[in-house]
Amino acid sequence: MLDSILPWQEKLWQQMVTNPHPAHAYLLYGKKGIGKHLFADQLTRYWLCLTPNHKLPCGYCKSCHLLATSGAHPDFFQLIPTESDFIKVDQVRELVDFVNQTSQISKGKVVVIEPAEALNLNAANALLKSLEEPNGNTRFILVSHQPGQLLATIKSRCIQQLCPMPSKEQALTWLQSQLTSLSTQELTQLWLLAGHTPLYALELYEQDILQQRQRLVADIKKILKQQIVAGQIVESWTNIPLIIIYDWFCSWLHIILSYQLTHDDSQLGMADMAKVLVYMANKIAPMKLLALQQELLTERQKVLRKANFNKLLLLESLLIRWNNLLTTR
Repeated sequence: MLDSILPWQEKLWQQMVTNPHPAHAYLLYGKKGIGKHLFADQLTRYWLCLTPNHKLPCGYCKSCHLLATSGAHPDFFQLIPTESDFIKVDQVRELVDFVNQTSQISKGKVVVIEPAEALNLNAANALLKSLEEPNGNTRFILVSHQPGQLLATIKSRCIQQLCPMPSKEQALTWLQSQLTSLSTQELTQLWLLAGHTPLYALELYEQDILQQRQRLVADIKKILKQQIVAGQIVESWTNIPLIIIYDWFCSWLHIILSYQLTHDDSQLGMADMAKVLVYMANKIAPMKLLALQQELLTERQKVLRKANFNKLLLLESLLIRWNNLLTTR
């Protein structure tokens, strides 16, 4: 079940719920797709539950019923980006008002902020006092994929907890329970594409990423063989999220550069591009690879910031530069 404790979280869960004196603020951080949101959600249910049972929320009390049916609970406040990619100061002011109120149903209140790095500077500064000295038995759970982007003053007011990564066996077993129709090979491909994070792998599956990856890789091989040109195929890539395409190309460049140094065949990534990457590693000067890698990393940051650009032109430019690695001297 997606709303239960994930297998690789069980040790951390026991650590949290058996603590007789839990902190007033926790920062749960780690890679995207390992279940931080689910853990924070379950911890919220447990802290607000009126009759917790065996270190788990009971699932039947008024508090559990409200959270399960509508998500609305007078003692729960969720702070997330709404009108933009950022959490703004006006939202934090609403949170401060909530913290200053007394609890209505449960013994205390819970605030979840996700992702915490979405707090803009003014919002983060407005949060500091409440985070340091929350009123009314309020507990904070901050969830972060990129804790390095958080203010030091925010992090210093929290117990910082690295959330565990699942082992390959744990991840694939869990994925098999969610995607029963897929083969072990397909599950492994999803796991690799998701950077070893099973919940992100599930998200990629829902985006039909395996089929899209297969088509994209086939197109790249045709371009390198000069069977087609970039302009003929970029429209067929428009359904693939641009950030995923950049992640793949940046990863391939990293693998090529690493292989040039180590010649380690075990670090070539997914099999679908392994031969191509070895071929390119043997043909292309490292300086050319590094130059393109820097360009793509810079463009990737613009994609993350949702800069205004023409997606088709950007993809065509990317493919031309990739192909030029082999065709120019």
